[in-house]
This record gives sequence, C-alpha cells and structure tokens, in this order.
Amino acid sequence: QVQLVESGGGLVQAGGSLRLSCEASGTIFTVNTMGWYRQVPGKQRELVALISRGGSINYAESVKGRFTISRDNAKNTAYLQMNSLKVEDTAAYYCNADIWVGVSMQNYWGQGTQVTVSS
Repeated sequence: QVQLVESGGGLVQAGGSLRLSCEASGTIFTVNTMGWYRQVPGKQRELVALISRGGSINYAESVKGRFTISRDNAKNTAYLQMNSLKVEDTAAYYCNADIWVGVSMQNYWGQGTQVTVSS
C-alpha cells in the first residue's frame, strides 16, 4: 500500500513563507514525477509545480519566482518552498506522484494540507 503524506501547511501573513513536504511511503519501486496542486472551494484543482525524477521542473506562471519545488529521491520526498506568499495563494495544497509499484506505474494523491495567507 502506497501513501503520500503532506505536511507544513498553516496560516501565514502575506509576504511570509511556508515549506510543504510530501513523503511517499509503502511498497515502492521508484517514484517518478512528483507535483503539487492546489484547489479552492468551487474551483478546479490547478497545477502549481512539477518535478521529474531527474530534476526537470515546471511551474505555474502565477508562482514563478516565488515558489521552489525540490525533491530528495533517497527519501521519496518532495518539497515546495513558498516565499512572498499572497492572499490568492490560499488553498488546499495536494501532493501528486507517479509511482512504480511492482510492474505498473500508478498515480497517487495526498490528503491535502491547507495553506491560508492573511492580509
């Protein structure tokens, strides 16, 4: 059984910083692409950032220059460093990963962690 467990959300003032972590655990062969998505009530979940196993990165335009995604392959963990946070960054943040389990690759979601940015 594979799980993605996020941590690091919370309440912060505009201009502040938070660091999210996402650890994949369970019977894992290899963790491929990992990503962070966010969702506010009534809206579709949107991509924030993606990082491949080899380190290729993509960011949403809205977070470029403020957020940094990274990963530690030895720990099966991805991070999202969020700086210069804005009120509009308020959302539930979800970790996503493509994981080889046995002979198949499956996609997994974490349970989400809330980020609230106050003005």
